[in-house]
Amino acid sequence: MNTVEPPPPPATDTAPDAAGPRPPWETAAPLVAAAQAGDALALDRLLTLLLPYVTRLCGPIALADAPDAAQEALIAVLRGLPGLADPRALYGWVRTVTVREAVRTARRARRHVPFDTLAHDLRSAADPELPGDVRDCLHRLGPEHRAVLVLRVLEGLDERSCAELLGVSPGTVKSRLHRAKLNFRLAWTG
Repeated sequence: MNTVEPPPPPATDTAPDAAGPRPPWETAAPLVAAAQAGDALALDRLLTLLLPYVTRLCGPIALADAPDAAQEALIAVLRGLPGLADPRALYGWVRTVTVREAVRTARRARRHVPFDTLAHDLRSAADPELPGDVRDCLHRLGPEHRAVLVLRVLEGLDERSCAELLGVSPGTVKSRLHRAKLNFRLAWTG
């Protein structure tokens, strides 16, 4: 998997320590261990900490079905949490689970609209509330293309990391990214 830490989700635990606020993935490690030991309160706090991150990933991939995708991702996280060997790997693992669930949910919804026209720089779409025109352009892409855009542009992963996360070859990621950018740009200007 990718060894680079993900961009931190909006901080929910800002209690300062001697060095200032702790990053969310550091805050989550003790919660993971406690949740794995059966602490229901720790599990609740962990899910509360993960929810904004999961939602941010699901939104641009699953679009209108983002709440369903986020719910499915959190269920998968709950089921798989006992098997997570390294609590410090939580965010990378959650990202993998979330993207796969978002793509699966979007595919199942069959909301892909064929189009002849991809949009401007998605960096402005890092906000969970995507502007309507950006959301419309994303809606015209298939879930596989939206997933690649989210991972590359919003999460900042390289092609190899995207390929590992999506379970495809790096060449497939490059191809999907190229097509997604082209189609988004055409939809944006069309």
